[in-house]
Amino acid sequence: MHNFTAKIFKRAACAAIIVASAAFAADTGGPAPAFTLTALSGGQAALSQYKGQVVLVNFWATWCGPCQQEMPLLDQMYKKYKPAGFTLIGVNVDKEEPAVKELLARKPVSFPVLLDPANQVSKAYHVDEMPSSVIIDRKGDIRYIHRGYRPGDENEYQDRIRQLIRE
Repeated sequence: MHNFTAKIFKRAACAAIIVASAAFAADTGGPAPAFTLTALSGGQAALSQYKGQVVLVNFWATWCGPCQQEMPLLDQMYKKYKPAGFTLIGVNVDKEEPAVKELLARKPVSFPVLLDPANQVSKAYHVDEMPSSVIIDRKGDIRYIHRGYRPGDENEYQDRIRQLIRE
């Protein structure tokens, strides 16, 4: 009887993984949800203003250690690929703007940082982990989603970005 229960549990777990994988894959391939947010530098910025470019939208928070570790690497990518039609948008999900400004005073970046204190955009993109990055092609379709950060993940981003720039 124990073997039978273990087999059923194993099959259920496999089915759950397949369903979760399908749900994850469903996030890619479709149009990126449009958004307009307040830029940390002032004024409004919209995803639509970057149509025709390859865009990496990086969702991050000041309390997130991996986010802070990733930011200088993202900034290097932004500077390297910007002339080829690439842009990077940092979307901060903190509730308080002063914490964002303080962190960026210590760790400045050259890419635009937008504020999403109500988490409306992060919800539209189904962000459930910090940091999360979404790469959008020149047509405005989501082509790649990456949740979390470990050293070396930036190599995957660069491969995807180079591929989309060539398309």
